[in-house]
Amino acid sequence: MKMKLGSVMMKILLLVFSLTLTLLLSTSIVYGESSSASSFSSSSATAYRNNRIKYKNAYVAMMYMGTPRDYEFYVATRVMLRSLTRLKVQADLVVIASPDVPIKWVQAMENEDGAKVVVVKNVENPYSKQQNFDNRFKLTLNKLYAWSLVEYERVVMLDSDNMFLQKTDELFQCGQFCAVFINPCIFHTGLFVLQPSAEVFTNMLHEIEIGRDNPDGADQGFLTGYFSNLLDEPMFHPPLNGTKLDGHYRLPLGYQMDASYFYLKLVWRIPCGPNSVITFPSAPWMKPWYWWSWPVLPLGFSWHEQRRETLGYGAEIPAVVIQSLIYLGVIAAARLARPNLSKVCYRPHKNLSFLQTGLKFIAMWSILVAYVIPVFLIPRTVHPLLGWSLYLLGSSSLASVAIHTFLLPAIHVLTPWLGIFCSLLVMAFPWYPNGVARALFVFAYAFCCAPILWGSLVKVVTCLQVSLEREAFLPRLGESPQLSGFNKLY
Repeated sequence: MKMKLGSVMMKILLLVFSLTLTLLLSTSIVYGESSSASSFSSSSATAYRNNRIKYKNAYVAMMYMGTPRDYEFYVATRVMLRSLTRLKVQADLVVIASPDVPIKWVQAMENEDGAKVVVVKNVENPYSKQQNFDNRFKLTLNKLYAWSLVEYERVVMLDSDNMFLQKTDELFQCGQFCAVFINPCIFHTGLFVLQPSAEVFTNMLHEIEIGRDNPDGADQGFLTGYFSNLLDEPMFHPPLNGTKLDGHYRLPLGYQMDASYFYLKLVWRIPCGPNSVITFPSAPWMKPWYWWSWPVLPLGFSWHEQRRETLGYGAEIPAVVIQSLIYLGVIAAARLARPNLSKVCYRPHKNLSFLQTGLKFIAMWSILVAYVIPVFLIPRTVHPLLGWSLYLLGSSSLASVAIHTFLLPAIHVLTPWLGIFCSLLVMAFPWYPNGVARALFVFAYAFCCAPILWGSLVKVVTCLQVSLEREAFLPRLGESPQLSGFNKLY
């Protein structure tokens, strides 16, 4: 029976690896096509930028260094820039960059993404010492440099976690400042429209120097205080004749659709304005570009599909391939070396209980590590299908070491693996009527799985105790253990 279970688990592992290889191959092909297309489009974009009359308006993003997630935001910025290019927006693409942004990143955005990178001096943040200040917002005041881009008539300032569903060039018809209220009382600075002005920019810097009140010490708190009357302004409706408006306006919610609205209904139902831009103002570790964001958050897959169609995954593919080969090697080595792995310890005459307790701790710890370590090794921004496939392959391969070393039952050690795999299927099921039903199904699944996981844990502990007491596993010093069936073959 154990041999049959082991055989079944090996078949599942091979199936997971086959799926991983298939995804790797398909992604490589897609990226290869994307690279050719991007090289063509980037060269065309560069030539186009150098030879044409510059647009009067611009979409502007910002990039700075000093956070644990600099590379992830760099990737997100590039995906957003390329998605705007795919939408054929009639505006320049500009990135406001701090001086410490790597030159390689700057060149990639300029030469491959067709963006104009403006390197600026960091705005000194006087709020960094106030209580509850989040250090990752220390350089967000660089966003104020958007007002210094006086060569443009209008600028749409963007955060990197925006996902465009359609072109939004009508925003350039808005007035001197326009923003969306995704909170009933506070507008969101993930997307706003402004009219560049050297005078306003100078005044903003002066306000920072004199210590204008800023609740969060970031751009959000400063701008909501600077434009404190925006809630009383009229709603923006683009004139049909294409003329630009004057004054301040509130933008319809469809220009900054909070992803949490989608998770409640699993469909967009925002009647005010076009449903054009999705924003993800969530916890940093739940941004859509992380591989674990889907299927936990359904929109994570949409973001990664947008990346697959624009930037591709060429930067992550080598690491994925290498890790896959290593995990397969671990599975094969653990399988072949099982008779020797199970004899690495010898039972002395004294302190037997201490030795058994130590081995139990090592065995349980090795199982836990098998399920945790792969999470930290997988490239964070890889496609979720590749990320989860690699996680399942990695956790099963490392768990196989514990299985063969301590002679544990594979089906019980891999019960969490099966639970994780099935939970992904439950969360990824595409036909839930709404987000509440989806959450209830996930909760019901977790409730049903809990006793099974506990039973498997008890079984593993019991089998471990039996293995520790077997002479074949821990022979006495000076005794010759019986040869295993594997060794008898030789």
